Amino acid sequence: MLNNSPKVRAIIYWATIGRMLAKIRPALLWVAIISGLLAISLQALEISANAPGLAAVLTVASFLSSAALLGGACGAMVLGHWYLVVPSLDVAHLQSIVKLHIVSMVVRAVVVVAAVTMAVVTWQPGMGPNFLRYILSSGGIFFWQRVLFGLACPAVLAYMTWETAKIQSTQSATGILYVDFFTVIVGEVLAKYLLLSTNVPV
Repeated sequence: MLNNSPKVRAIIYWATIGRMLAKIRPALLWVAIISGLLAISLQALEISANAPGLAAVLTVASFLSSAALLGGACGAMVLGHWYLVVPSLDVAHLQSIVKLHIVSMVVRAVVVVAAVTMAVVTWQPGMGPNFLRYILSSGGIFFWQRVLFGLACPAVLAYMTWETAKIQSTQSATGILYVDFFTVIVGEVLAKYLLLSTNVPV
């Protein structure tokens, strides 16, 4: 009867399997990180298999920076939510992850600028659609939405989050991070649409 108690089973699990797993948890974390990076890189290489020049390298950089941006935004939002549950948490943790989010956003913007620059500068007749002509046409609205929702809005919102975290207004920071995460998702969905339709890893 006692062995059927959930509390007893939890204690037995923690004292046996749980303690053993705790020792290998760092190794499992690194295996998960390396496997994720490898999977993302292989997917990018598969999509850009027929791309000319440095397009494959930029596609890999685009996929990795996209994952970093999404992870930073999601991680910051989830951590911010915990300040609503445990208000006594040190605000320095939120500030640190917002810094990471800002850095990932800067890296993402650099990759996008590099991809657009390469697509415009290296284009020649016979290579497919002219990307510059595309972004200046009516169809280019998807590109400008990608820039607005995926880069400009998160940049402003991340700065607002940083300022609110500095004055330890964690509830306001969390609310801003919810909006920030939504805009990042919209931007990255548009980025993948543009990649599939134009072969430019924005």
